[in-house]
Amino acid sequence: MKRVLMTLYLLAGCILMRAQSDSLMYTPEYLDTVNIRKATAINDYSMIGFNYGVSFSTVYFNPAKMGTAMRFAPSCFSVMFTHYEKMFNYIPYFGITVGFSCSNEGVRFEDNPETGYPLGYIDGATDVHIRTVEMPAMMQMHFDAAPVKVLANLGGYVGYRTSVQRSGELLDAEFRNKFRDYEYRFDYGLMGGAGFGIMFDPVEIHLNVLGRWSMQSLYEPDYYNETFHPQNTYYYRFANPIDISVTLGVYFQLTKRTGNTNKQLRRKAREIVYGKAENSSTENRE
Repeated sequence: MKRVLMTLYLLAGCILMRAQSDSLMYTPEYLDTVNIRKATAINDYSMIGFNYGVSFSTVYFNPAKMGTAMRFAPSCFSVMFTHYEKMFNYIPYFGITVGFSCSNEGVRFEDNPETGYPLGYIDGATDVHIRTVEMPAMMQMHFDAAPVKVLANLGGYVGYRTSVQRSGELLDAEFRNKFRDYEYRFDYGLMGGAGFGIMFDPVEIHLNVLGRWSMQSLYEPDYYNETFHPQNTYYYRFANPIDISVTLGVYFQLTKRTGNTNKQLRRKAREIVYGKAENSSTENRE
């Protein structure tokens, strides 16, 4: 009997101690010190950005030409509009970016170290620089972890080759800054890349690396037949420009990235004045 009473006393003591510790843990003084982190919701928002940087260009030849190298060119810039929209009104990682850009295409051929002569050329030119204007349109994924964000882009572009500069000992001087009749000036292709951003709402700083693959050859693929292969109508030569651009951009948020937007504030104000049910019917009539 004594053992049973002792056991009951011990259980009662444990319960009282637990209740006392709980009452101490959840006192008003304790609750005032609790810091509850609330997840920051990202709105559907838009921004406009201005980018400037450099490009590295070359050309993919088929049949292959040996000795091609990357050609460095500065003065690559763009103006882009970006809009982010939550997928299924829940997943805030997707958006689109469209705009206008001015960039470079081109190639240079290295010299043979043994002979000193170029390893290749395009119609006598050993260095070609083409200025282009484009309209890019890409899907963009963004992962925000304020104050930084990570970006991934994929899409395409259409453009126009506005000017050309060539050099080379075998180059016809007439075409140093002039396009030939068989050279294509309309351009289109694929582009994509990745970037990194720092956010100081409502301003964002973006560093982007974008690659472009032109699906439009620099010239008609069979023009070479007329001069060198008049009997071979199946001889084709393709030259597709490839370039990589590195740009630094400043973006301005046109709408709020986080927090209540003006539309949400107006809705809450109507709910306070007219009530939630009447506000919903008003919105439906609108």
